[in-house]
Amino acid sequence: MNHLVLYAHPNPASFNHAILETTVKALEAKGEKVIVRDLYTLNFDPVLKGSDFEAFHSGQSPADIKTEQDYVSNADVITLIFPIWWTGLPAILKGYIDRVFAYGFAYAYSEDGNINKLLTGKKGIIINTHGTPTEIYDATGMTDALRKTSDAGIFEFVGIEPLEHLFFGSVPQVDDNARKEMLTQVEAKISSLF
Repeated sequence: MNHLVLYAHPNPASFNHAILETTVKALEAKGEKVIVRDLYTLNFDPVLKGSDFEAFHSGQSPADIKTEQDYVSNADVITLIFPIWWTGLPAILKGYIDRVFAYGFAYAYSEDGNINKLLTGKKGIIINTHGTPTEIYDATGMTDALRKTSDAGIFEFVGIEPLEHLFFGSVPQVDDNARKEMLTQVEAKISSLF
C-alpha cells in the first residue's frame, strides 16, 4: 500500500517527531511504501487566497497545491501526525486541508445538493499529542469533539475511512518511560493495522 504521512510540528526534536519516526519504521518493516510530507520543512503556504479559488474554478490548481493533491491521489492511506494546539490543528495543517482538500478535488456537490466524496476508498489515521491530561479531555468531551471535527469533519466528509485516532495526553509532563510506552503503542497499533 502507498502511505502518505502529513506531519506538522516545527521542532525536529519534538515527541511528535519521534512518533513520526516510529510510524515510518513500523510501516516500512511491513513492506509498506511511505512518503512523508513535513509541512514545516516544506515551508508549505497555509494561506488560502482568492487566486486559489479562481484557479480551482478554472480547473487549474496552483502548482504547490497540485503537487500535494498528486500525493493524496496516489495514497491508499493518509496519516496525520500533529500536536493539538488550542484544541485544534496547527495552522499550517489546517491551511493544508483548506488548500489541498479543495472543492472539486476532495469533494463536490451534486445537482441534488448531496456531497460527492471524491476521496472514497482511502483510509485515514490520526495521531495526536496534547499537554492536557487525557482524563480532562475525556471528561470535558474534548476527545469526542476532536474525533468529530477530524475523523468525521475532515476524513469522512471527503470519503476517507478513519481506521484509528490515537491521543497521547500530558506529553510535556510525563517522564521518558511514559513517552517510550506511548511510542510502543504507536508501533503496535500501526503494525496491527497493516
